[in-house]
Amino acid sequence: MKSKLHILFALLFITGIICTGLNSCKKDYLNVNEYLYDMTNIDSVFVDQDKLLTYVNGIASYLPDEDKLWTSSWSPFQGSSDENFSSWDDDRHAGIKLLLGEITPYTANSYFNNYSTWYKGIRKANTVIAKIDQTRGLSITSKRQYLGEMYFFKGYFMYLLLQEYGPAVIPPDNVLDVSSNTTELSQERNSYDDCVNYVITNMELAATYLPATKEALSDIYRPTSGAALATLSRLLLEAASPMYNGNQSYSGWKKSDGTPFISQTRDNTKWGKAAVMAKRIMQTGLYELYTYPISADTDPLAYNVPTAAYPNGAGGIDPYRSYKYTFIGEVPANSNREVIWCTRVNPTAGDSPLWLSTPAQLGGGNGLNLTQDLVDSYKMKDGFDINNSSTTFPYPGSSTAYQPIGTAKNISDVQLVSNTAKMYNNREARFYATIGFCHSYWKGTSYTGSGAYKNLEVTYYSDGTAAPTVNYPNDYNHTGYTCIKYNHPFDNMQATAAITNKTFPIFRYAEILLNYAEALNELNSSYTDVNASITVDRNLEEIKSAFNRVRFRAGLPGLSTAELASQESIRNAIKLERKVEFACEGRRYHDLRRWLDAPTAYSKPVTGMNVKTTSTQRDRFYTPTTISEPLTYRAWSFKMYFWPIPKESIDKNAKLVQNPGW
Repeated sequence: MKSKLHILFALLFITGIICTGLNSCKKDYLNVNEYLYDMTNIDSVFVDQDKLLTYVNGIASYLPDEDKLWTSSWSPFQGSSDENFSSWDDDRHAGIKLLLGEITPYTANSYFNNYSTWYKGIRKANTVIAKIDQTRGLSITSKRQYLGEMYFFKGYFMYLLLQEYGPAVIPPDNVLDVSSNTTELSQERNSYDDCVNYVITNMELAATYLPATKEALSDIYRPTSGAALATLSRLLLEAASPMYNGNQSYSGWKKSDGTPFISQTRDNTKWGKAAVMAKRIMQTGLYELYTYPISADTDPLAYNVPTAAYPNGAGGIDPYRSYKYTFIGEVPANSNREVIWCTRVNPTAGDSPLWLSTPAQLGGGNGLNLTQDLVDSYKMKDGFDINNSSTTFPYPGSSTAYQPIGTAKNISDVQLVSNTAKMYNNREARFYATIGFCHSYWKGTSYTGSGAYKNLEVTYYSDGTAAPTVNYPNDYNHTGYTCIKYNHPFDNMQATAAITNKTFPIFRYAEILLNYAEALNELNSSYTDVNASITVDRNLEEIKSAFNRVRFRAGLPGLSTAELASQESIRNAIKLERKVEFACEGRRYHDLRRWLDAPTAYSKPVTGMNVKTTSTQRDRFYTPTTISEPLTYRAWSFKMYFWPIPKESIDKNAKLVQNPGW
């Protein structure tokens, strides 16, 4: 029984059949007709283990495909971040529509309408918990596994609701009486803090039932106790952040009894709770950042990077491969201690993270544009900002930035061709692992045909190799930058294409370390969790230890004296580190909102290279240029902190109020 459950869960993810909120899978929360239908047939589910397994797999199918970041995405989170924009404003790339001002409660019926789907998942999980004892022949081990997954689903679906829609309706845990009428089934939204407590309760229960590890490759998509705690680490950090902790902007948004939906009292102990949760994960000893040993082609460390063996320095590791290999399938997820929970990357070329960013010559859509702001956030290899670089690795001035480096060189799996601009030379390893720029070298070695579809030097000039064609004049890169974070040197979608099998890390240990550092930095006094027997305070050595593990893995020096000078300087260092470390992973959208930095970030003009120039005008191409066109319009307003609840769901619950501004 247990092995069959494992196999079916794996197959759900591997075959990519998980529903991501498509209309065919959606039902309104507590829709009376559907609820009655389910309840009149529910007893047959618990007749035997096979039917129960089918029902449980159906609940798992409501989990989103979190690897779908841009094309046919499950959420607006990546498409609506300040890191990027797509080259088309269409339904397949609907994330862009939020910043273009095209979203309303009515259009939310069609775009990223996950609302009713996730409530259906909670309700079905409650049904299993209530009726699981009716299943004949169910072993204690299998029962514990099922219960752990049901509590995880309840907590995770509520977490997802909070991420997209804000304060949510907390459904009752009991299986509702089928005689209830529509009025009785309608419920008011709960406060944000109440919803957080709901997630805490269910994830703590899940952590007690679920195993700590999954050894088999077929099991890695199933949640573990670590996945439950990682969800709480992320959520508690958000709950402590300015958006949800004493945010006076929402002082007038209240429940019918006068309770604010978002707490109006700033509570510093929330940072303590976030720090403790991260510490609990760290103390398991199960997780560590992935590192790859130093190789003959590893780029030498800069003069100021500690050479002690990792994690006390960057000695003995290849920073590029250590960062890159988690995302490209080079190392199996069950052998990678950095991955806490993951999902299989859908191999369908038109929906994968690869397609939008890949040039047309390699079979891609050639339509993902990263901003100059993101590109400029990456440091030089000695850890200095490009605007304050060192004399050893100076960032070139405008008079030389465009000039070619002149001599090709290799950095691990990356080949910098001789035409690479000086502005891209001597950058940190994560830059080369993430950013595709003009004159990047795309290997695409899986191609076996006779065409020139591999080992391609991609250029974004108006007459470059990635220029639009006559038949598709709108299919081109608008900024001169794309994301290569998920591209393996083997990957090629052209003709005899092949794509390396990959997993997408939903939670990875780097996030836990930076969560811990951030939470500690915001503490004003010590905090003790009696149940966990953990006390935390604003200990600079603890902050440095957690933060520097991430920096050292990237081949950079640790926190500098200037960065450690104050709470604010550390805060700014953490914000920048998260921006770079988690670039194009769907986290930036949430960070900007929880820090209340979104208005500033989205008010910046979108800049990039001047892709309207030809290859004979290198100096003009490499001049940062404001991209003023309809796709780069950013209509930020206060209402965009939350996605609107779909109008169809508002209409079917008389007590449900819409998010502010919508």
